[in-house]
Amino acid sequence: MNPSIIVPNMDGVANLLAVLPELCLTALAVAIVLLDVIWHESRRRQLGYVAAFGLFAIAALTLLLTPSTTDSQFVFGGMIRDDLLSQLFRVIVIVGAAIACLISMDFQGIGRRGEFYAVLIIASVGGCFMSSAADLIMVFIALETTSISLYILAGMLRNNARASEAGMKYFLFGAFTSAIMLYGLSLLYGFTHQTNLYAIGAVLRTLFPAGQPINAGSALPVLMALVMIAVGFGFKISAVPFHFWTPDVYEGAPTPVTAFISVASKAASFALLTRFFVIAFQGDPTTHFWVQMLSVLAVVTMTTGNMLALVQRNIKRLLAYSSIAQAGYTLIGVVAIASQPGSVPGSGVAAVGFYMAMYTLTNLAAFAVIIVFTNATGSETIADFAGLSRRSPGLALALTVALLSLSGIPPAAGFIGKFFLFRAAVDSSLTWLAMVGVLNSIVALYYYLVIIKIMWVNRSDDENRTIAVSSPYRWAIGLSVFGVVALGVVAGPLFDWAARAAQGLFS
Repeated sequence: MNPSIIVPNMDGVANLLAVLPELCLTALAVAIVLLDVIWHESRRRQLGYVAAFGLFAIAALTLLLTPSTTDSQFVFGGMIRDDLLSQLFRVIVIVGAAIACLISMDFQGIGRRGEFYAVLIIASVGGCFMSSAADLIMVFIALETTSISLYILAGMLRNNARASEAGMKYFLFGAFTSAIMLYGLSLLYGFTHQTNLYAIGAVLRTLFPAGQPINAGSALPVLMALVMIAVGFGFKISAVPFHFWTPDVYEGAPTPVTAFISVASKAASFALLTRFFVIAFQGDPTTHFWVQMLSVLAVVTMTTGNMLALVQRNIKRLLAYSSIAQAGYTLIGVVAIASQPGSVPGSGVAAVGFYMAMYTLTNLAAFAVIIVFTNATGSETIADFAGLSRRSPGLALALTVALLSLSGIPPAAGFIGKFFLFRAAVDSSLTWLAMVGVLNSIVALYYYLVIIKIMWVNRSDDENRTIAVSSPYRWAIGLSVFGVVALGVVAGPLFDWAARAAQGLFS
């Protein structure tokens, strides 16, 4: 693609429709703040319902807005690309935020605070822009909109020492990696004189034509920029060695915030990572370099995450390391996109899209159960889940489905998600990487099964004390578990949508 043919759509209606979900999200955040001021304290619990069902409505609207399939996909001066890939990940982010609002309603300290829901929605706005960003400026603005909002959410409980520590650690690591990433973006602009990702890709293919000898002096600045940008993305997706913040933030932040960080933020980050690397860094030597780099990163990330999860006693820390491992699995799909020149790139992108949708529902179901259990018992220790099947069979069943999905056991959606990822790797001649993923899945199965065994087999002195589940949590758990099972049984429609999104990415 020549940079000169990347012409943004100047139609005002097209521009408006392209960002209508973000405009609706902003309006919803303002409405939440106004209601928080107007409503009496006794009514403010209902803010969670307003936020959640408002987000579900916006997700439905996003589904109805059919992206353009022509060059007019570029809107707002080429800052945004309105395509099926952005639509898919926008829906994932917004649905994840809606369920996070439901599981926040009865969480002490945040459930009746309008500013909490408003900031969470603003984080979703950033995630949506990350999903559609096609320009370096929009990339950084979207990343920082999401990141700053998440720093605030993580430290929302100001009187809680663990939450304050989590927010500060998250901020310090995030600021450091953002600075490195920004320097990488500036190097990339300085080398190509372009800010549009597709134009950057065209310039790099012109400078480094396939099959021609590579000038090391010219390639070095691009590779340096690539590494610096990878540092920023590595932090966002919790890839090793940029994962150090993850267990402390997951454990210390309010559990609904942990749930949101683990899914919506990660999904948006993978959407942007996929678009950035596949479109901007095309052709020799950049493609070969980042494929090898992300392959190593995937192996180290999934292996480290699973090994450290084996020794955890706190369930939130275990899910933190599990989240690190899941990032490693997803990187397999990203690597598979560009590993076989001339191949159809759809399977890797589609696998990433499906896996992020599955992971969002799965993790939210798990965290919803943890919140209900913690509210009732005050404990996050795995051993204290003993006898949960007798105290609340529904909660135990929901957590079992979520854990089986994370481990990749059929008929849960996690099995189908891992199958698509590993098949994409095999189709791209990365059988060794798929085998590493399979072996890591076997390791992960152990610590997931330990939790299931504790819930269903181990006895507890509190077995006669039932655990009540309020209406918002019934909605959140029910919708999440239904989605996990449905995607495991009928995966075709979502995967086909993701495959069409993959084809549109390269048009």
